[in-house]
Amino acid sequence: MKSNKKQEIMKAIISILTVLFLSAFSMAPDQTRLISGTVSDEAGNPMAGVTIVVKGTSNGTLTDLNGAYQLQVNFEAKYLVFSYIGYETEEVKIPRSNRINVSLQPAVVALEEVVSYEYDMASPLVGRVSGVPVRESSKSYHKRAHYQTYAAPSYAPEPGYIPHNTEGYTAIDENGFKDVLHNPLSTFSIDVDRASYSNVRRFLNMGQLPPMDAVRIEEMINYFNYDYPEPEGKHPFSVYTEISACPWNSSHQLLHVGLKGKSIDKTELPPSNLVLLIDVSGSMSNANKLPLLKQAFRMLVNELRPEDRVAMVVYAGAAGLVLESTPGNEKAKILAALDKLQSGGSTAGGAGLELAYKVAQENFAEEGNNRIILATDGDFNIGSSSNAEMERLIEKKREHGVFMTVLGFGMGNYKDDKMEIIADKGNGNYAYIDNIQEARKVFITEFGGTLFTIAKDVKFQMEFNPARVKGYRLVGYENRLLNDEDFNDDKKDAGEMGAGHTVTALYEIIPAGSDESLKSIDPLKYQANRGEVKSVEQVKTDPRAELMTIKLRYKQPDGNTSTKVEIPVKGKVLDLDDTSDNFRFSASIAEFGLILRNSQYKEDASMEEVIAMAKGARGDDEEGYRSEFLKLVKLADSLKEWSADK
Repeated sequence: MKSNKKQEIMKAIISILTVLFLSAFSMAPDQTRLISGTVSDEAGNPMAGVTIVVKGTSNGTLTDLNGAYQLQVNFEAKYLVFSYIGYETEEVKIPRSNRINVSLQPAVVALEEVVSYEYDMASPLVGRVSGVPVRESSKSYHKRAHYQTYAAPSYAPEPGYIPHNTEGYTAIDENGFKDVLHNPLSTFSIDVDRASYSNVRRFLNMGQLPPMDAVRIEEMINYFNYDYPEPEGKHPFSVYTEISACPWNSSHQLLHVGLKGKSIDKTELPPSNLVLLIDVSGSMSNANKLPLLKQAFRMLVNELRPEDRVAMVVYAGAAGLVLESTPGNEKAKILAALDKLQSGGSTAGGAGLELAYKVAQENFAEEGNNRIILATDGDFNIGSSSNAEMERLIEKKREHGVFMTVLGFGMGNYKDDKMEIIADKGNGNYAYIDNIQEARKVFITEFGGTLFTIAKDVKFQMEFNPARVKGYRLVGYENRLLNDEDFNDDKKDAGEMGAGHTVTALYEIIPAGSDESLKSIDPLKYQANRGEVKSVEQVKTDPRAELMTIKLRYKQPDGNTSTKVEIPVKGKVLDLDDTSDNFRFSASIAEFGLILRNSQYKEDASMEEVIAMAKGARGDDEEGYRSEFLKLVKLADSLKEWSADK
């Protein structure tokens, strides 16, 4: 009897323990808490863009402009890892309290102690881990670039793991010199994309020299604003020119041409119909992708007015509408939809674009700004994935009056080539968001220029005078060149200009009378060579003659017929010391780009000259972008020297 009673008691105890154990097992993973705090440097200054992850997971976030962060973690989580390029990584045990404040210390790390990735620049970017940095001579630097990333011991890959870098960049074949006698016209589309500069900055801040095809010199120049005069009269932009000696080739001249778009006060901007098209696929899980994307869009939401509307489309394995078109004053509703986004699945980029255009068209604002803002790493792998398919889709959709802004995030699988196509063909602009400060630049500092188009299909055509110019070379813009006959063809797509934006182009010029030889063509059998003058001997050099004529075409944002502007340029050649900050700073960026690309046209270019010229041309650097450029040049110089020494 007693034995049976004991058995029943034991069974009851076992049953209770089993239930408790199963309950605890099933509930524990769902129990989370919110950890918050701030991150500062050794001087107590807040640090923006610091990565915080739960050790051993991809669950992470980034600090905001005030150095603050919030992160939802499981109760089982033991450590948080705080990391920032150039600072020691901190691994902090999670205490009982929900507040963790951290101060990061500058890293004292020799370049030999980093992980080195070796890339053959003649083939796609597929890398292998190399325990020892590759030894290269400075002469072969342009053929092979070294990519170093600071080791993160707390979440480094397992031994033997071979990472693959699949970043994609369109190959650039640099513009060469043209003979003015046979090629007097230079025709191209403007470019307000600025992604290349911040992408190059990302490489350099990681201790890496960028691949040469990631260096698009015109985008690096146009990342910065210039002090051009505000437009007057009926045209939406002003034109500015300046010419002096070429800093990297003393026998040549450098021509600076600038446009300044009409500035519009934020309160006077037309209402916006925005569709946020957000990539939430599995490739977006890293802290510098979806978490940074969310912080960037929070800034945009804070800028919205009651008359603005925003919808939200996401895509992973499929595309879906997660927020219907909502007035800009319902910020809590918009932010709630944004905060719920999580990554996972493959990438149906084509389906996402189709749905975003559909939503934009359904909420079309006749007198307003209709725009899709695509945020992605560009890693499309389902549906319309090829560049040609994507191009055809966007060309078809752009005719409905919806513009495009493309924002790139992340690294490793970043598809710059796809992003550039989407922006160029979609009547839009393209920026790369590498940190929270860049998000602020795009959505706050340059809000109008990013989102509001004042002129579309803007084309340049320069006609050079052989009495002043023997040969010329357009610096950059290789993927924006047009045929001369495209200038008068209103069906030919070209670049868009935003409110307050500046656009700058540089030409390296061989002056008339120079004995420098140019590539020539055989005389034509059936017709005269192009141009009225057939030989150099027939050219009469005249330093007082016009240098060139600038011709521009543009359309109103809602128009289909272009307006032509024609401006003759005398082109007085100034001493370099007498040029403006605009001229010298843009020249310093161009020279820096030539060095990074190891261009065949870099001649006497040097980092020392870049630094000296940029330092003397900082001007009113209120936001600090030009000072940051100087730091990047010095960093690149150190990396290049280290790479060459090895």
